[in-house]
Parts: sequence; structure tokens; C-alpha cells
Amino acid sequence: MLNENIKTLRKAKGLSQEELATKLNVVRQTVSKWENGLSVPDSELLIALAEVFEVPVATLLGEKVDKPQADDLRAISEKLEIINLQLARKNEAKKTMIRFILAVMAIVTILILLVIGKYDNIWTGWDFNDPETAVAGAFVHAFVWIFVRISP
Repeated sequence: MLNENIKTLRKAKGLSQEELATKLNVVRQTVSKWENGLSVPDSELLIALAEVFEVPVATLLGEKVDKPQADDLRAISEKLEIINLQLARKNEAKKTMIRFILAVMAIVTILILLVIGKYDNIWTGWDFNDPETAVAGAFVHAFVWIFVRISP
């Protein structure tokens, strides 16, 4: 009876074995053993199960529980809410990372401009006929161009 009651109440709440196990701080296999009648929960876990299912412990141990009409819409909306929160956190993490990268690029650009300004505007006076200077100038110009195009 206990195993059938646990399974019926779990399904009525719209919980998977994994979700129920997480709420009770046990592994999924433990919930599976309870539902298959291979083991029984101890007294502390019976109380925790009763709290999760919002029923008295006597109901868990008593006669077979009739399958209550699960509020499918509520269960689905709760799961969708959890998914939406996870997506919002993921998007916020992406935004934070992009802001950090752009801030680093801004700091590097300022440092490059300070170095260029310190040497009497050497950037504009570079001799691009010298191969080493031409390569360095191309990198600086490419970096500034990319930063100006991407950062806004």
C-alpha cells in the first residue's frame, strides 16, 4: 500500500522520481525502490514525504489513495516558470560576460591611445615602408576598427 500511495501522490503532484528525490535529499533509486516495494522510508523520510505531498502521514500508511485529479495546468505552469527562470539566468550571465569583454576592450584601447599619445603622436608618424612598423600599425588599426564597430 505504501509503495502505491507514494507513486500515486508523486504523480498527482506532477513530480518525477528525480524531483522527489531532490526534495528529500535522497537518490532517485531510493524513490524507485520505495515505489516498487523493495524498501520503505524511515520515519524521518515518511514525515518529509507527507510534507512534500501535503498529506498526513496516516494517509501515506493507510488505505490505497485514490488518484486525485492533478491540476495539470498548475503543474505545467510551475515547470514552465522554472524553465523561464533558468533561461533568464543564462541570458543575464551572457550579458554580464559581453559587458566584461567590452570593458576590457575599452581599457586596452585607452591604454594604446595613451601610449601613442605619449610618444608625440608616433602612430601618425610611423614609416609604413618598414615591414615591422607596417605590421604593428595594421594590428593597431584593425583593433581600433573592430572595437569601434562592435562596442556600440
